[in-house]
Amino acid sequence: MGTARHDREMAINAKKSLPTITNPLEKLRLHCLARGSAGIKGLGRAFRIIDHNNSRTLDFNEFLRGLHNYAVMINKEEAQELFRIFDKDDSGTIDFDEFLATLRPPMSNARKEIVMQAFQKLDKTGDGVITVEDLRGMYNAKYHPKYQNGDWTEDQVFRAFLDSFDSPYDKDGKVTKEEFMNYYAGVSASIDTDVYFIVMMKNAWKL
Repeated sequence: MGTARHDREMAINAKKSLPTITNPLEKLRLHCLARGSAGIKGLGRAFRIIDHNNSRTLDFNEFLRGLHNYAVMINKEEAQELFRIFDKDDSGTIDFDEFLATLRPPMSNARKEIVMQAFQKLDKTGDGVITVEDLRGMYNAKYHPKYQNGDWTEDQVFRAFLDSFDSPYDKDGKVTKEEFMNYYAGVSASIDTDVYFIVMMKNAWKL
């Protein structure tokens, strides 16, 4: 998708900016972006692994453990400040989907719109989730090198394609709007202009 170079540039820029940033939210965002467009998704995975009871919420100790497991260099005071930003109702827990949505680099409406267009095009059944079934006829697996050399079946190619958007810990072969948007928020952070982002999306998905 032509994003590998942008990814590298974004990671380098994020690393460069880190020492000058004092806002803990911005700092955490840069820590994630320094790992490329899947960085925020990776942090989500670290949290999901810790969320043993599948409550999709974290208390402060779990939050801190998730940050450390993901090797985010952040001290306890900064982590507490971050936790307070997200624990809006003072319940002592944060909803990590909301947390990841806030952490996502902001996207302009024009970008969100084109991402949603791509999602809707792929979601042939219109149930708000992209599955292997949706991809049949939308995505040509036959050009994939592993299909061509006989390593993979068509279904395996589809699964690998979905896995790139799926939440890594939660690879269920289904991609939700949220997961699709999280992925493209990472890509979007590496692309300066709306025009270029929109052209890239249109070419990638033939919109």
